[in-house]
Amino acid sequence: MSRTQAGLWSLCRNFEDMLSLIKSFCFAFLFFGFVSLQAAPPGGLKFHGSEQSINQRTSYNVFGEKTPEFSDHFDIEFNLSLFPTTEFGYIIRIKNKESNRIYNLFYDGQGSDLVFKFNEEGKNNLIVATMNRDELLDLHWFKMKIVFDLKSDSIKLTVHNKTFGTGNEEFPELYYPIILFGKSDHIIDVPSFAIKDLSVGNQEKYSFPLNESKGNVVYDISGNAMGEVANPEWLVNDAYHWRYKTSFKSKSVAGANYNPEKKEIYYFNRDSLHVYNVRSGDTDVKVFREACPVKLMLGTNFIDTQHNKLYSYETYYSHPNENYAGPTVASLDLNTYEWTAENSEQLTSPLHHHGSYFNTPAQQYTIFGGFGRMRYSKDFFAYDLHRKQWDTLRGYTGDFLSPRYFSSVGYLKKTNCIYVFGGMGNESGEQTVGRKYYYDLYKIDLTTKHVSKLWEIPWERDNVVPVRGMVILDDSSFYTLCYPEHFTESLLKLYRFSLKDGSYEILGDSIPIFSDKITTNANLYYDSMLNNLYAVVQEFDDDISSDLKVYSLSFPPLTAQELASYSREKGNYALVIIFLVAIVAAGGIYLLYRKQKSKYSTVEGDTEDIVTLPGEVPSEATAITSRPNSIYLFGDFTVRDRNNRDVTYLFSAQLKQIFCLILQYSITENGIASARLSNILWPDKPADKVKNSRGVTINHLRKVLSELDGIELIYDKGNFKIEQSEAFYCDYTRCIQIISSNEVDKYRDELVDILSRGKFLQLSDHELYDSFKEEVEKKLEPVLLLEMEKSFTAELYPTTIAFAEAITNIDPLNDAALTFQVKAMQRLKMNDEARLRYQTFIIEYKKVMGTDYPHPFKSFV
Repeated sequence: MSRTQAGLWSLCRNFEDMLSLIKSFCFAFLFFGFVSLQAAPPGGLKFHGSEQSINQRTSYNVFGEKTPEFSDHFDIEFNLSLFPTTEFGYIIRIKNKESNRIYNLFYDGQGSDLVFKFNEEGKNNLIVATMNRDELLDLHWFKMKIVFDLKSDSIKLTVHNKTFGTGNEEFPELYYPIILFGKSDHIIDVPSFAIKDLSVGNQEKYSFPLNESKGNVVYDISGNAMGEVANPEWLVNDAYHWRYKTSFKSKSVAGANYNPEKKEIYYFNRDSLHVYNVRSGDTDVKVFREACPVKLMLGTNFIDTQHNKLYSYETYYSHPNENYAGPTVASLDLNTYEWTAENSEQLTSPLHHHGSYFNTPAQQYTIFGGFGRMRYSKDFFAYDLHRKQWDTLRGYTGDFLSPRYFSSVGYLKKTNCIYVFGGMGNESGEQTVGRKYYYDLYKIDLTTKHVSKLWEIPWERDNVVPVRGMVILDDSSFYTLCYPEHFTESLLKLYRFSLKDGSYEILGDSIPIFSDKITTNANLYYDSMLNNLYAVVQEFDDDISSDLKVYSLSFPPLTAQELASYSREKGNYALVIIFLVAIVAAGGIYLLYRKQKSKYSTVEGDTEDIVTLPGEVPSEATAITSRPNSIYLFGDFTVRDRNNRDVTYLFSAQLKQIFCLILQYSITENGIASARLSNILWPDKPADKVKNSRGVTINHLRKVLSELDGIELIYDKGNFKIEQSEAFYCDYTRCIQIISSNEVDKYRDELVDILSRGKFLQLSDHELYDSFKEEVEKKLEPVLLLEMEKSFTAELYPTTIAFAEAITNIDPLNDAALTFQVKAMQRLKMNDEARLRYQTFIIEYKKVMGTDYPHPFKSFV
């Protein structure tokens, strides 16, 4: 049983929780049933190949111990994606349970073409499929199909749009396929690849979406556990978690951009160009024979993919007394890496953080807004690549678009319209008047030259600004990154806004950004071929030197709720059926729990009195639904403010670290000394810089905590500590209160609620958390072992399963947890789940211990 399944028992303890669960299934149904046609739903299983050590390579047994039977014919069909980290290896092996004949598919990407060889293992090659390298790699995902025709004794292999075949195989009338992807038996040469949408069968199809988000168990389209996978990488997580790709540094002013035609990130200064290929992961450095003619001040640039050129431009030089009269626009030929000066005209000001877009067919680059020389701009300037000249665009009618900077600008070819979102500025354009944050959207029709204000929305969160780049794929919504630029340590969040009314969702997790310098910037790009978003974050240290970081996110991106639905319900492509089954299952679980509860509860009626530990925070003994003024450390680190809004994004990595550190010492040692805090967080910094960093970080943490009632960060007698009152709830604090009392039985249900969120600080892998985790687990484990045994004796089997799962989070190879969990499942007639739990355990045991688990499953019966 997975952690999510164990949590299901506690989630269904009352009717409201059951309704909440059903609502989640409904949401998943609506989302996956009507997902945008711009891109396929995210998902897939990635295989770690020969780039990893042998015991870290991925293996997948499609049917596990349940081998099906086929007559006449059967097909194996899936979508395949290749990764360039390895160039050859075995993708799939097909055995027959009733014979010794084995077939395999070998991939060879070492030459100019991609070659797939279908073989009878140990005997001879049967099929050679040679494919165009660029065509397949540009597709990202392409179709693979293997057809076994048992009547005609033939095999067909289809790769993308080409079919190859062989005959005279002398197949039996019945075939019992054992299908293995990746590493298996002695076959350890595995390429790095991914598969999704796997199906096996004939008239009777076994379908596997492969859209799990965690775990080693693979489910079919109906939600049935079928196969097992070792060392998986579930790609659906890449639609929520931004994946760090690479970084670069430049000691001089530099600029960055993305070329979707070549799949390349460019980071250039006057002397050289770094080229990072997002598909291959390769980096190349080109040193210019002659320096860039433009004197880089901001590094602003754009790309003309039609002519394979990068344009560097500066709108204004800040120091006219330098008498610099050189070029302000220059183009770089990306074939020869030669610069050509294009224009020497200056505009009105440097125009920091202006929005922009490039109209490729018209060969025109347009910028809007910006800040410089104490003024905000409201002008549109267009650079014509044919005439090599800037023009001020005039003659627009309609709504007033106020001067501003930090706006996001996009162009939609379908409507021939520019869209301008947000930013900050004021109606006069004078900086001295003060600035206002805008959360509005304007449409500029380039055909009629009419400006329309589409909407303006109220904003209740911290003020944020968008990045320059807007991804707009159709006339329904647009994507952009937003962040509160007024914090030193800030976080970029991906937003999807409706073009119709401004309603929005926050997608994915966050990207850190240090935004002290006005030259610091970020941008968002979309690659339709690779179905990926790319975030390019450029942080300036002194307005001259900078660091560039590149991140990727699979498209379409997911909200946290959508990601959770993948692990909560496996069969996302049969959601109509599964939704009904889920309702029945949730109701059954709820009734089972009520029956157990009424049998063993000492309290009459449907509710029980809440007993408060003397002098401590009272508990509402509810399920794990989030509440206002709360911080959760079990499972995903989560923070809810006084209005019950999720404000976790306000906690940067460092803020989270310092909060947990102070909280840990507040509970155990009445606070942490400032010197000790500094030594832990900034061990290598000189004293004067440590004091400044500590002061800034502490003030930032106080500001974030001010969004919650009942919690305060204080400095007392040389120690920093967290003080909590009844208005505030922390699951860690409450957990320590419960297990430290001598009356754990009274609060057993509440403890299960806390633990069912997941492992303590489960996504926090920094070494700073190690002592905190170890301390909590050391206190928890003996209590959980005792409570697990007591609940089993009392026949409270769902509770036993939850405690066993919590123990497994601490010690994955705990024999007692396995024993009680399997036996509790068997008591509940969950025999398949019990066997799966056992199989998962023995796989992990073999991986860690290097030997087979000595106790067979039958010993648990």
